[in-house]
Amino acid sequence: MSRLETPIATGTPSSTSATRRIAHGNPRSFVALICLIMVTSVGCWEQWSVDWFPQMKWQKSVQAFERVGYGGRTEGFMPPEGTVPITGGEAEVSNIIDAASDVLVNPRPVTLESLSNGKAQYERYCETCHGMDGLGDGPISMTGSINGPLAGVLAVAGPASIARVRSDGHIYTTIRYGRRRMPGYSRILSSDRWDIVNYVRYINNPSGSLQ
Repeated sequence: MSRLETPIATGTPSSTSATRRIAHGNPRSFVALICLIMVTSVGCWEQWSVDWFPQMKWQKSVQAFERVGYGGRTEGFMPPEGTVPITGGEAEVSNIIDAASDVLVNPRPVTLESLSNGKAQYERYCETCHGMDGLGDGPISMTGSINGPLAGVLAVAGPASIARVRSDGHIYTTIRYGRRRMPGYSRILSSDRWDIVNYVRYINNPSGSLQ
């Protein structure tokens, strides 16, 4: 018996006989049949194109912090707002009960560094409504220079300053959670919020002492 006549596949007697006849009659047809079986067998081929029969293990995906160029942005995707770090998050404080916020103590000493950062954060987030000097006359306030759309923006400095009768903790929780029409700014870092508190205190009393 020649080598080509040796059975190479298992199956029904009829399929085995057909394979033997092909192998014995035309070796080239037999080789072509083997190649066809290898190519078309499920799970025995590798992906050669992302468009034709893509495999799951080679699917397109975005990895963490991968540069994607989405919307003109080249930096990696950052965690969504409100994500809690693995080291823990900031403890919740009630902004409804004044006593709960009044007991908060500002951990940031009043230094030039703190006031400088507080001023920068204030100009970024607060000046639009409360004004450069905290008089409630920002660009979108009706009392501002361009007569904005919002009425009743509270002053945080000057003779009518609401900050004069509020604790540091009250101002801090107002920045963090918002109050009444004022939106919350939880996206601002905790240390930056306290620096804003220091800056608000400073524009109420510029002659105050530094630490």
